[in-house]
Amino acid sequence: MAQQIPNRAKLYPKLRMIQNGSEIVNTLRAEQAAAVRIVSPGLLNSVGRCREPGDRPVSKQSLKRKRGKLKAPVGQALANVFIELSDGVTGQALPERIRKRCTAEKANLLTAEIPLSWLDDLTKQDVVTRVEIGEGIRFSPPLDVASVTRAPSLKYRDVGDGRMHGFGAEVLIGIIDVQGFDFSHPDFLDNQGRTRFVSIWDQGGDTRAAPVRFGFDYGAEIKASHMNNAINASTRRRDPAGLPPHLLEPQSQMSASSHATHVASIAAGNRGICRRAGIAGVLISLPDEDTDRRKSFYDSTRIAHAVDYLLKLGEELGLPVSINISLGTNGHAHDASSAVSRWIDYALAHPGRAITVAAGNAGQEAPAEPGDIGFIMGRIHTSGHIPNAHLSHNVEWVVIGDGIADLSENELELWYSPQDRFAVEVISPSGDRIGPVEPGQFIENHELPSGTFISIYDEIYAPANGDNYIAVYLSPFFSDQGVVGVEGGTWTLRVLSREVRNGHYHAWIERDDPRRLGRIGMQEAWSFPSFFTARSNVDNSSVSSLACGQRIIGVANLDAERGVINITSSQGPTRDNREKPEICAPGTDIVAANGFSGEEDWVSMTGTSMAAPYVTGVVGLMLSVEPRLTAAQITGILRRTAAPLPGHDFNWRDDAGFGSIDADTCLREAARAFEADDVTGQ
Repeated sequence: MAQQIPNRAKLYPKLRMIQNGSEIVNTLRAEQAAAVRIVSPGLLNSVGRCREPGDRPVSKQSLKRKRGKLKAPVGQALANVFIELSDGVTGQALPERIRKRCTAEKANLLTAEIPLSWLDDLTKQDVVTRVEIGEGIRFSPPLDVASVTRAPSLKYRDVGDGRMHGFGAEVLIGIIDVQGFDFSHPDFLDNQGRTRFVSIWDQGGDTRAAPVRFGFDYGAEIKASHMNNAINASTRRRDPAGLPPHLLEPQSQMSASSHATHVASIAAGNRGICRRAGIAGVLISLPDEDTDRRKSFYDSTRIAHAVDYLLKLGEELGLPVSINISLGTNGHAHDASSAVSRWIDYALAHPGRAITVAAGNAGQEAPAEPGDIGFIMGRIHTSGHIPNAHLSHNVEWVVIGDGIADLSENELELWYSPQDRFAVEVISPSGDRIGPVEPGQFIENHELPSGTFISIYDEIYAPANGDNYIAVYLSPFFSDQGVVGVEGGTWTLRVLSREVRNGHYHAWIERDDPRRLGRIGMQEAWSFPSFFTARSNVDNSSVSSLACGQRIIGVANLDAERGVINITSSQGPTRDNREKPEICAPGTDIVAANGFSGEEDWVSMTGTSMAAPYVTGVVGLMLSVEPRLTAAQITGILRRTAAPLPGHDFNWRDDAGFGSIDADTCLREAARAFEADDVTGQ
């Protein structure tokens, strides 16, 4: 049953699985897969006919009767990909029709929207070394959200000498986030009632022109003049029930207590850290409805574009840039070798730039109290050591069941040394045995009796890092009872050692954010995170793979009142044993702007999403003091000046990094970074 993989397979396994899936499966997959989009109205309508009223799936028998009418070619599905070229080669070496599909380029990496039917032709190009699908962006809703009447205290945000840093007046703060930016909130208005937002690129918007001057032809760029016109128009209305500014200048997402607004407020609001900085937001498209998700991209290529937009805007304004990303990814090798990590690292090679990323909220491994199920978001990592050949380890992987149908795609990647050779056998909850799949082999889109589709790839010498890995994908489909969902229960991956010289492995689950999809018969349909059992889970190395970049600053969630790391904060190190997160900052019960609320101006939230923008703001002040600082120098200063938590020493810890950020000392060190050069006139 297992097939042989070419030694230098250029397509990332998930992309191969999607490429070789049916058009119907891929259209349904596009509801969950951030990097797959359907562009054919005919195909969308065809799949719509596979749904009963209320968007419920039909039975498998009914689907089979309809299949004869569903003839749309696979080329009507697009995938968002990173294309890696040979060193020294640019996109000009690609055929013209492929070049026209490229959306951005950096060093030897390109992003592109490629029809699935073109992938074979793309991989035949000698200059192409790897094609990697964009990783899904994970938005972890903040914890303990509560509206408050009091404005946030400046106790933790009034740092350093304002005469030294000017509260960030000569810096651009960039925020890449979701749920919308409430640009007219009082925390973002200057003394004349104008917004401090320079621009908002709404990647899912269509109300304004796209930022084509920076090379991006999608979304809507809302400029300061547009926002201020809306503020003025709203202010002039005498009717107290008149439209607020954000409805006069709308964004594709405007959620109450929006995540983006809260994060921007911490980093650069009037009661934030960089309270005189210009603010630029990028709103990642995150559609609510399944039908909209089929037509949208919201993956890591969009993060790469957002970073490029903000850095180009900083160049246009002549300002250094401090960027915050309180979103995450959890796929790939957690060693900075993913395409998006390398893209960002390339971007940070220039001085006057820094990017801060939330470590993630996957730190909890067990219930904190009766009824607490927060641990399911934390059991995403396992690791082990197989000392000799002919031995095996079991990895237990739980997919939710018991009255709940999981309609999401469940993914697991196990990475191991190129010195070793591991095979894998998968045992379903109902006892079906798939494999063993040997090194260099794969099983693709194999349907099990339960209706679940399984794909297994055992790859050697990954082009990104030279390591080996096993990828397992569990895909939902239509069961005989008419319920879409992966079979619930405990799936067992039996790792079989064939040759052992190193023996160590790490595995991560690509986590879903819980999302209720409605009822199907007697079951609740969810996009639900799978997780490791308590026996298999290993409580470290859970930091977001996006935070694993070489030059990125990873931030943990400090409960400042108690002087401890919040139980939900993700932990390091990276798979290649680098010290992530670097720093911790206040992220528990943080009061900041309450976006699109209509009543209460302030809201309290908890998460690494709240800790990261504190650091982003401090870094902005550091760049105000010394705009020549590089991302590496900024990270060095953060490590050097970190204050150990009570009971800790100066050694790095997997949950707290090197300790709590000491903003005042960071600013003093930033001011001294080039003292020797300045004295000698160099």
